[in-house]
Amino acid sequence: MPNNDRIHTRYSRQILFPAIGREGQEKLLTSHVTIVGMGALGTVLANHMVRAGVGKIRLIDRDFVEESNLQRQMLYDENDAKNHMPKVMAATEKLRSVNSGVEIEPELADVHAANAEKLLTGTDLILDATDNFQIRFLINDVAVKHHIPWIYGGAVSSKGMFAVIRPYETPCFRCLFNQPPEGRQETCDTVGVIGPLVHIVASYQATEALKLLVGDTEHLNPNLEHLEIWQNVHSGMNIQNARNPECPACGKQHFEFLNPATEEEQFTTLCGRDTIQITPAKERRFNLDEMEKQFSSLGRVERNKFLLRLHVDSYVLIFFPDGRVLIQGTDDMSVARSLYARYVGM
Repeated sequence: MPNNDRIHTRYSRQILFPAIGREGQEKLLTSHVTIVGMGALGTVLANHMVRAGVGKIRLIDRDFVEESNLQRQMLYDENDAKNHMPKVMAATEKLRSVNSGVEIEPELADVHAANAEKLLTGTDLILDATDNFQIRFLINDVAVKHHIPWIYGGAVSSKGMFAVIRPYETPCFRCLFNQPPEGRQETCDTVGVIGPLVHIVASYQATEALKLLVGDTEHLNPNLEHLEIWQNVHSGMNIQNARNPECPACGKQHFEFLNPATEEEQFTTLCGRDTIQITPAKERRFNLDEMEKQFSSLGRVERNKFLLRLHVDSYVLIFFPDGRVLIQGTDDMSVARSLYARYVGM
C-alpha cells in the first residue's frame, strides 16, 4: 500500500470531496471490485476504479481485441488488435501503468454456471459490463446467494440503462426481469453504439460504485435509469419497492442459473460476428504447446501465450487455455458441432 504522503498527494482532489474524504479514500484502498466484461463499459469502469485507488480489481473477460472494438473500448490500441491480445491482458498492462499501487487480477475466462461462484465471490462489489442477459442472471444468482451488491449497466445504439442492486435491501435483477428476454435483442453488433454513451453509462455506474464502497448508501440512485442521449431523453423508474416475495432468487433461494438442469457443452452464437463459442460443461484445460504441435500439420497455426488460432478450410478455430473454443466463419450450429467434435472431441 502507498505511504500516507503519497496517498494524500495522489488522491488529494478526491479526498477534498467531502463525501469521500480521507476516511472514504482509506476504504477505497482496501476495497475489492470485480468487473465482468472488459469491452466498452468495462474499460471505462476499470479506468475509473484504478484511478480512484480501489485496492484490488478483478477483470473478467473471455474475448480478444479486434479492430472494430477500438471505436469505443478506450483502453485498447491497434497493436492489441493486430496481436489478438486478450482484453483482460491488454487492459491489465495499460492499467498497471496508470496506478502501480492497485492490485489487478486478470481472469481470461467465460463466466458460466460451473465457474461463476469461484470467479465472482470474495469481492465487495460486482460491476456488470457485459452485453449478455444470461450472464446478468448468473451474476444475480451469485450476488443474491452470497449477499454481494452489484451494479447493472447496459449500452447499445444511443440508449443506456443502469441500476444498483443490493440483495435483500433492493429488488434483485429477477424481481425486475423474471426471465431473459426471448429472441434476439439489440446488440452493438446489430444496431451499433456511439462511444460517448459508453462513457456516460459507465461513469454513472462508477459513481454509484464509489458511493457503495465508501458506505454512503443514503445517496445511492434508487432508480432503474434509462438514457437516450441522441434525443436527450432521461427517465428513471423508482424500484425500491419492487421486491417480489415470490422471486425465485431473493424470495425462494432457488438459483436456477447457477444450477442448470443439464450439464453439456454450451454452444452460443455471438451475434453479428459469424462466430460460435463452445464452453465446456465441466472444467477442462487445453495445453496450447501440445495443441500447436498437434495442429501444425492440419492448417496454419497462430499462437501467443494466451490463445491458439487454427485456420482450416474457411474457418478459424480459436482455443483458450480454459477449454473454450471460438469457431469463426459460421453461425450454423451443426457445422460448429462437427468442427468441435473433429478437433476437440465431444
